[in-house]
Amino acid sequence: MEKDILINLKNITKKYTDNIVIKNLNLEVKRNEFVTLLGPSGCGKTTTLNIIAGFETPDEGSIVFEGNEINLVPPYKRQINTVFQKYALFTHMNVYENIAFGLRIKKLPQKKIKEKVEKMLKLVDLEGFEKRSTDSLSGGQQQRVAIARALVNEPKLLLLDEPLGALDLKLRKEMQIELKNIQKQLGITFVFVTHDQEEALTMSDTIVVLNKGEIQQIGTPEDIYNEPKNKFVANFIGVSNIIDGIMLKDYNVKFEGIEFKCVDKGFMDNEAVEIVIRPEDIKIVSKEKGQLYGKVISVVFRGVHYEIIVEINNREWIIHNTKHAEVGEEIGINIFPDDIHIMRRASDKT
Repeated sequence: MEKDILINLKNITKKYTDNIVIKNLNLEVKRNEFVTLLGPSGCGKTTTLNIIAGFETPDEGSIVFEGNEINLVPPYKRQINTVFQKYALFTHMNVYENIAFGLRIKKLPQKKIKEKVEKMLKLVDLEGFEKRSTDSLSGGQQQRVAIARALVNEPKLLLLDEPLGALDLKLRKEMQIELKNIQKQLGITFVFVTHDQEEALTMSDTIVVLNKGEIQQIGTPEDIYNEPKNKFVANFIGVSNIIDGIMLKDYNVKFEGIEFKCVDKGFMDNEAVEIVIRPEDIKIVSKEKGQLYGKVISVVFRGVHYEIIVEINNREWIIHNTKHAEVGEEIGINIFPDDIHIMRRASDKT
């Protein structure tokens, strides 16, 4: 329903001289949704965020917020706040004053400021840190202050531009969970920018995959991972084996000279397609029991699994398995119908 849409980007295009950074982008963001803009460097995700915030103006298209176009509304008048990768905290102010800054600009009564700041300190688990200098805080604590400062003004939309990028791996994973919990507690819409696929899969209700200024796919984390729309998405989200094949008819595909059952339909008979098979979906069996078989050429321990490279018909297959295999060993592989995902060839797409 239209009333559930908080912000609507319509036909947004942004150029820098002759370089088109965003091309005819259309995106709807619902209320209380955690949306992640995901893509490689230079794909247009931060520019999209800056256009929503008002730091950039689109060359074409309109930004509609709660039913009203806000293209010409300055950033400080939008009910939108932003948290950056560099938190831009005021080093001459303590934690309390950093969080209270926006409220003082609004000239709220002292009692109201205290009430709101204390609520935010509790939310981000920084009670007792009020008088601490921001320079004395860890990276994770600084990030919490930046989030509290953005949220204390009660924006309807919070934009986050790679806010976890400066943290170490362990702390980044902890903050992913904390951020999602904060978003759920407050019921505020979050639009989050990252190039980290795992981060996007962990935190998002909806992922928007961008490449070269264009949306490649919009969907839930499960949809994006399990049902990639094209080769770019399949390669960018996780690790994939992508193989050329022929869709013989509905539910039947042929690749590597073998006919396989699948769950896909709606293709033309004998249509040339691309097949995506995730490494964790490949079952290792004895050579004699395999639908396909080949020789192990590499084994790397990745912590929770072994990454096994098997050469089959002069093609290298990536397999993730919890059991070790020996280099030089001949093994068979089996693939179930549910684990074969069919995509139209890029050149065949309309």
